[in-house]
Amino acid sequence: MSTADRLTALEQQLTAMRSGNLDLLNQVGELKTEVQALRAQIEELQQQLELEKQSGRNQALDFDDRLNRLEKAAAQSVSAPSLPSMPATPTASPNATIPAPTGAAAPAVQEASPRVYGDASTLGKGMDERGAYSAAFDALKAGRYAESARAFQTFLDSYPSGVFAPNAMYWLGESYYVTQNYALALEQFQALLNQYPTHDKAAGALLKVGLCQYGLRQLDAAEATLSRVVARYPGTEAARTADDRLRAIQLSRVR
Repeated sequence: MSTADRLTALEQQLTAMRSGNLDLLNQVGELKTEVQALRAQIEELQQQLELEKQSGRNQALDFDDRLNRLEKAAAQSVSAPSLPSMPATPTASPNATIPAPTGAAAPAVQEASPRVYGDASTLGKGMDERGAYSAAFDALKAGRYAESARAFQTFLDSYPSGVFAPNAMYWLGESYYVTQNYALALEQFQALLNQYPTHDKAAGALLKVGLCQYGLRQLDAAEATLSRVVARYPGTEAARTADDRLRAIQLSRVR
């Protein structure tokens, strides 16, 4: 073989190797996304368990307070002095004067109405919020991405400052991302970073901003964003995924 033929063969082999490496990187990225989804499920279950524990503690405290107040009221009723019996009314003569009463009648003992701990409407909203979030997350886990996107958007419209709002913003972006609606996904992930920059979803959101830019073929912006992920969150899963995608960008530019 001539030198030119040998160079051509080597270039073909190198191109095939690069293509194979890109496929492997994409597969690794998909696996990491699945792992993140599983971790998110565990996180949501832990949050729900903590809310259930807190609700149980509040109910126990309220029950104990009511019981104490009932016991005090019962003790006061037992220890209250009995009223003296009224003497028999003597037969009064026509000219006798009726003496004026010497004291006012004793007031009746009334039990104080039970106090309500916590705002009932707020507690009801909290339960509604958790139910709406769980329904949207169930749709996402089942792969009904269009339905989950609508549900998470409705949730954010109803509870824009709720406990689950940051997570809902992240999973709304994820619902768009998996269906390759990169522009909409980018908007949600960026909004999460703007409103909750220190939230535990911030690393994943910044990574997804870079991946959305990559999907939109904004390679310069994607490279800059992914580099920030590596620098800001070293040693994390998000940083490793960002580093892998940076290598893919570099390989695509060499080709």
